[in-house]
Amino acid sequence: MSNNLLRGTFVLTLGTYLSRILGMIYLIPFAAMVGTDGGALYQTGYAQYTIFLSIATAGFPAAVSKFVSKYNAIGDYQTSRRMFKAGLVVMLLTGFIAFAILYMFAPMLAKSALTESTQSSFTLDDAILVIRMVSIALIVVPLMSLIRGFFQGHQSMGPTAVSQVIEQLVRIVFLLAATYLILNVFNGGMVLAVGYATFAAFVGAIGGLIVLFFYWIRRKRTLLAFQENQVETKKVPLGLMFKEVFSYAGPFVFVGLAIPIYNYIDTNTFNRAMYDAGFDETITIAMFSVLLLYVPKLVMIPVSLATAFGLTIIPSVTASYTNNNRALLHKQIDQTLQIIMLLTLPAVVGLAVLAGPAYTIFYHGVSAEIGETILMWYAPVALLFSLFTVNAAILQGINKQKLAVISLVIGIIVKLALNTTLIQMYQGIGSIIATAAGYIVSLLYGFAMIKRHSGYSFKLLMKRTILIAILTTFMGLVVSVVQSILGIFINYEDGMMEAAIVAGVAVAIGGAIYIYLAYRSRLLEKILGNRLKRFLPRSRANE
Repeated sequence: MSNNLLRGTFVLTLGTYLSRILGMIYLIPFAAMVGTDGGALYQTGYAQYTIFLSIATAGFPAAVSKFVSKYNAIGDYQTSRRMFKAGLVVMLLTGFIAFAILYMFAPMLAKSALTESTQSSFTLDDAILVIRMVSIALIVVPLMSLIRGFFQGHQSMGPTAVSQVIEQLVRIVFLLAATYLILNVFNGGMVLAVGYATFAAFVGAIGGLIVLFFYWIRRKRTLLAFQENQVETKKVPLGLMFKEVFSYAGPFVFVGLAIPIYNYIDTNTFNRAMYDAGFDETITIAMFSVLLLYVPKLVMIPVSLATAFGLTIIPSVTASYTNNNRALLHKQIDQTLQIIMLLTLPAVVGLAVLAGPAYTIFYHGVSAEIGETILMWYAPVALLFSLFTVNAAILQGINKQKLAVISLVIGIIVKLALNTTLIQMYQGIGSIIATAAGYIVSLLYGFAMIKRHSGYSFKLLMKRTILIAILTTFMGLVVSVVQSILGIFINYEDGMMEAAIVAGVAVAIGGAIYIYLAYRSRLLEKILGNRLKRFLPRSRANE
């Protein structure tokens, strides 16, 4: 893996992790203020918006990144710059179109998500208000996404990382301040507070766009005069350029919608399935908000690494594939998948073992028993999310976008086929099982296609995954034992502080043991390569 890829991945991973952590922490005071009913209303509105948001953010940053990387690789810098200028205009138009569609269809979308039982907690008009308030963010997001993609295509991940963090910070400050003021100062009610909480997405997007603008001013001379063309510009007509970008963006949009589509399926089927099965309204609403809003925020933290790898590996894989450098291509795929397994597998196992303390730290008193159970089952699914993200990125990097789409469609069909039945049988756990089944089928197909079209061999990956699984199992046992011992003296259910102590000590001991075992088995050195040697003792590095 090249230094640029590792450096870019580190920068984007750091930014994504900070953004995810902030997006998780704010739910502590937010959940305390609005509870499960407010959380359910928030998720009902946000799930509709997320589909449109993912179309804007998942498709064009990656598509433009791929386009710029491709033409930069062959030395045609003028073409990538022309695409960027024309794309700015198009993104402004698509942003307004997306906003208009979501705003106009809000009544229909709200109606599809609610049942008679849920409308006793909040009305159809309440859901429509929340959807329309959050839809305004779509005016800004596509433009911001295009600029991020242009920077990423030049292997510059800093602007994307910083703008993500600032966007999240601005959004959270506005969200919490507005929610508190409306509920405690202006007595505006829970519905209005949740409406402004979703409107915070627009305010945050403005903050992210301002950051990108300052980066553009600082790097304009470097980017626009990247270097003189090394080849003669092809003078590609704008129509053909957009046709190429949209051929990239279509699959990117669809694959980027993976998690939102799965959540959207649950949003529109969970309440109805629970209602038809005769479950209590209170349990249904509580489980809905925990399953679709609160727990996913915790589970998505391990997925941030895969998201960063997915964004950074596409330009690198595209360049290797374009230059027909199969050896480098295989090395990039191999090391990326191994690092995902090395870091994500122990993270999700640890989160599952510590589901009780982890949930209590953030959502103490908010449907604790339901939350702990859902988190324990949901945590391992994060590994499937991570692998699918990277899997799809690799397929798109080797110009097999259609196969990535087919992979997702197969998984969605499995999810749709199993979801209602499993929810009626096992409630929230049934939804998680259906999601896991869908992703597993997608992964099996996707990895088979990678092997066929890139010639990549999974032999080394499987060998090292077995070792990682052994080390992770031992780590999980240690974490469980530590939690049990601490439980004799500290009951994590007593409060956030007690839960933080239990989780912190268990994570520290379990993490230290995992890292030590990975170091002694030379797994870290084999996967991370020469970069690790500078941190090793001289005698160890020379072994």
